[in-house]
Amino acid sequence: MFMHAPKPTLIVHGGAWAIPPEMAADHQAGVAQALKTGHAILEWGGTSTDAVEAAVTILEDDPTFDAGLGSFLTSKGAVQLDALLMDGATLRAGGVACVERLRNPIQAARLVLDKSPHVYFVGAGAEAFAAAHGVHLIENVELVLERERRRLKEAQSRLSLGFADITFSGPLARDDKSPETAVKHPQNPGYTSHDTVGAVALDQYGNLAAGTSTGGTLNKAPGRVGDSSLIGCGCYADNQSAAVSLTGWGEPIMKLVLGKWATDRVAQGVTPELAAQQAIAYLYKRLGGHGGIILLGPDGQFGIAHNTPGMAWGIANKDGLRTGLSI
Repeated sequence: MFMHAPKPTLIVHGGAWAIPPEMAADHQAGVAQALKTGHAILEWGGTSTDAVEAAVTILEDDPTFDAGLGSFLTSKGAVQLDALLMDGATLRAGGVACVERLRNPIQAARLVLDKSPHVYFVGAGAEAFAAAHGVHLIENVELVLERERRRLKEAQSRLSLGFADITFSGPLARDDKSPETAVKHPQNPGYTSHDTVGAVALDQYGNLAAGTSTGGTLNKAPGRVGDSSLIGCGCYADNQSAAVSLTGWGEPIMKLVLGKWATDRVAQGVTPELAAQQAIAYLYKRLGGHGGIILLGPDGQFGIAHNTPGMAWGIANKDGLRTGLSI
């Protein structure tokens, strides 16, 4: 039980990968805008779920990131989006996956959390549920950027030339095409990427929330779902432990249920700072995975970690607003 109302805290990330210098300013500006929007809601007395939804919406609307507008394209040239929102006070959650006609899947996830007895909707069913609750359905082409058409063509050309796609497993030294971590290869030094977004929040009422949203991996098979929208994998929140959002290689994160793994460490008394570091170390040790994590405890302690060259992040709390591109 808190003796005093906790100080509102919001942490966001814009993906863990090798952020090129020419994209650094856009990444920091994007996470800063998400922080300002979400933290203002907390300061006005809004809930942690309100703040997370708002912050992730800002990131989805920013084409700098792989979520919403400007996301990676599937092998068929379409955008398919996944998102999850979880309320740590009640353990209620809402998730959507493989949606193509929703501009902001995190808002659809909020509707599932608030309005449905179910937890998860996919594809056309998710779109129909959102439409039934007043969400305007868009044409998929509205989410597609010419930049991403070029990236898809490039990736498919590389595959046709025999470059192996080992995105989801194996040591970093062999990773010549990793959309979500964008490790540059000497034979393709200009290859760039962007990645999953997420947020975690603590409100003045002592409640935690977490949200994660993604466009998935470049050239993915239609229907592929990664870790981002799966409870306990890319996202989790529980007032009795912590709130977490992950970014990186989805398949290894799913196999380890890494979000729940990290929050369980906090429940056992490990500080969020150490638990975040341990989670990323575990991801690499067990499966050679790469990614990043933001982790927030119910007392406002937090941890941020990644084992990629960079990760766009930001935090707004009693000490002010700070952003960075690495830890």
